[in-house]
Amino acid sequence: MPTWCNVLMRKALPLAAAALCLLGASAIVRAAETSDEPISGVKPSPIHFSTRYGSLTFPEKFPDGTTLSITQWSHFVPRYDKWFDAYVQQWGAAHNVKVSVQHISYADVNSTLAAAIAAKSGPTLMQMNATPAAFIQGLQPLDDVNDAAKATYGEGVAPCTHQAYLPVKQEWYAYCVGWVPDPGDYRTSLWKDAGYPQGPASYDDLIKGGEKIYKKTGIPVGVGMSPEIDSEFYARSLIWSFGGQVQDACGNVTLDSPKVIDAVKYQAKLYHTVETPEVFSWNAASNNQAFVSGRASYVQNSISFYRTAQESNPQTATDTGFRPGLKGPAGDVHQTAHVWFIYVLPKYVTDKNQIEAAKKFMLDLTANYSSDTYYSKLYDFPAYPKTVPQLAQKDGWIDHDPWGSNPPDKLSVLKGALAWTAWLGYPGYASPATSEVYNTFLLSTMMTQAARGEKTPEQAVKDTAAQVQKITDKWKHLGFVGCGREASKD
Repeated sequence: MPTWCNVLMRKALPLAAAALCLLGASAIVRAAETSDEPISGVKPSPIHFSTRYGSLTFPEKFPDGTTLSITQWSHFVPRYDKWFDAYVQQWGAAHNVKVSVQHISYADVNSTLAAAIAAKSGPTLMQMNATPAAFIQGLQPLDDVNDAAKATYGEGVAPCTHQAYLPVKQEWYAYCVGWVPDPGDYRTSLWKDAGYPQGPASYDDLIKGGEKIYKKTGIPVGVGMSPEIDSEFYARSLIWSFGGQVQDACGNVTLDSPKVIDAVKYQAKLYHTVETPEVFSWNAASNNQAFVSGRASYVQNSISFYRTAQESNPQTATDTGFRPGLKGPAGDVHQTAHVWFIYVLPKYVTDKNQIEAAKKFMLDLTANYSSDTYYSKLYDFPAYPKTVPQLAQKDGWIDHDPWGSNPPDKLSVLKGALAWTAWLGYPGYASPATSEVYNTFLLSTMMTQAARGEKTPEQAVKDTAAQVQKITDKWKHLGFVGCGREASKD
């Protein structure tokens, strides 16, 4: 009996589990889809596997003994992991591949990959939640996979392509299957009462309206300034929307500028006007928890907290509104993507069958991304939009959320998310320097130093720019930062 059947026999009702095992892996997928699933609306495309993508061809079945191990972060929408684990078993059964999946905390992703590369042993595929460019020296090029996807589905979206390609080396070091929009999220009743029925549209609105709400109700704005991903995403969105940059399209450090200083001054003022000290010690779940429990009037986050609220606090879910990124002083809107779904194939993987199976798995997941998006409850957006026509089509999932939004088009702002979304490395491509700066939380620390009065905004920006420059110089000396053909066109 297969391993997954043994698990079911232990954890599920024995007779039901036995029946599922007799029906096979594909039945497991269908069974998994009957739980916590809408009963009406547009459905995802049927699961299908192809033997050809662009110029790449694959066998229908792999040789006996072929294995594939996948390590990826535990999804912020738990329903997704149930679907993915079942999908993996269906894929493995269809291809004669023994597949195993390990889910780990998002915070352990970088250290896990680093340890595996150092040990020259670990998972076949590793899914990262942001650009893995800092690990490029330990990764296999995936030019053929990316070329095959482009030939099949057209150009990928910039939030994905710019996290997996390095122009200076003309190399695809990773394969991005999806990304996550990061809208502004506000309590509609609070902001309506403050005179903003559609929520804040600008950073100026955020501080003025947020102050009215805070003085009247004691409920603060909830944007973090701690060493965690949400705070880093917020800091970048603020800087870009104020007209500043961390680096230019060729990777040259441009952080020490008047516009970045203005952004830092704004954040210090925002903190003293409408925030509380807890934001200095938040983790990635803190703003979610604050909003769902009614302790924040505004956060910048993906819709995962909203999906949680639909189950645990329906009143808050109904009272939630979504905005595009906030406008800066000149009307610029550049809200970073929230996270990404980026697979890497480490160099220590040398078995040809494993490598071929891994490449087919990535391309097959892309082909079946309508199910991925659906069972992530519209959290996962596709790198190749043609693979999920149901998402943005008229009367599709965004117009009529199959997961029970009230009103049904509550998520309509996401339909135009590409127009206001930026990414790590914006306005160019991510580089190993970009990756290292992000992973060391330099920008959220910079905001904290100014907000706490530890440094003036000018000094905080100057010192942080020097740290970014040091990191950039290291990678530039190694040949991993610079202008390439694609970067010069951006």
